Amino acid sequence: MSEPALELIDIRCVFSAKDDASARYTAVADTTLRVAAGEFVSIVGPTGCGKSTLLNVAAGLLEPSSGSVKVFGQALTGINRRAGYMFQSDALMPWRSALANVMAGLEYRGMPDEEARGLAQQWLARVGLSDFGDRYPHQLSGGMRKRCALAQVLALDPDIILMDEPFSALDVQTRQLMENEVLDLWAGGSSRPVGSDGRESSGRKAVVFITHDLDEAIAMSDRVVVLSAGPATHPIGEFSIDLPRPRDVAEVRVLPRFVELHTQIWNVLRDEVLKGYSQQLRRAA
Repeated sequence: MSEPALELIDIRCVFSAKDDASARYTAVADTTLRVAAGEFVSIVGPTGCGKSTLLNVAAGLLEPSSGSVKVFGQALTGINRRAGYMFQSDALMPWRSALANVMAGLEYRGMPDEEARGLAQQWLARVGLSDFGDRYPHQLSGGMRKRCALAQVLALDPDIILMDEPFSALDVQTRQLMENEVLDLWAGGSSRPVGSDGRESSGRKAVVFITHDLDEAIAMSDRVVVLSAGPATHPIGEFSIDLPRPRDVAEVRVLPRFVELHTQIWNVLRDEVLKGYSQQLRRAA
């Protein structure tokens, strides 16, 4: 049996309070999560429960207080260079065109300019922006900026894609279009032409997708993991999503099995959402 693409093993993340170094806050406790190569896993939980913290641990941007991270069986030290990260807010550089933004990571890796430009143009075309390469981020709609950010990540050909509520700021229609585009690219393997390293990717990428939207999680995923309310968040439920693929995220939501899965997951998630909401009210008081 092949090694998981990503393993978070007994992860604990403890932080000091900003105004009192002696005060400690446990954001994540005793959390183990394994994601297989090619698997699409969504993580849902109340606001502020630690979902993004776990994603930062997986990316190597945050070292856990205890526990370990493995990437394809190898211990992670430093940045996870086999992962691409799509943030909630646009990570596009405003002074660079859409094409130059997609080229940026390739240039950083040392790819020759002509090859980087050609590959970036191919990815802009794949996300429907072939005619917008010379536009700057402020000249693009919200959906276009998300497509550009997606091309920026996929052009690097990561084996693991980490996505932190990437579509939360979009309107419903644009959001569903983007969800379907991600599923189409993921199902196609997100392969790229042979580059300067002589390697051609194939097969689906492992995806870890953070979202507050339970409908989105079910519609897109192979598996949904539910986190408890904080502090000391940890997995409290795991559900296999056995809906047929390929999927249209709008059409799949009317299937009886979708409704059944939604009910099962919400029954686990509901109390945690109420706990998280109560905690927010107490902090605001």
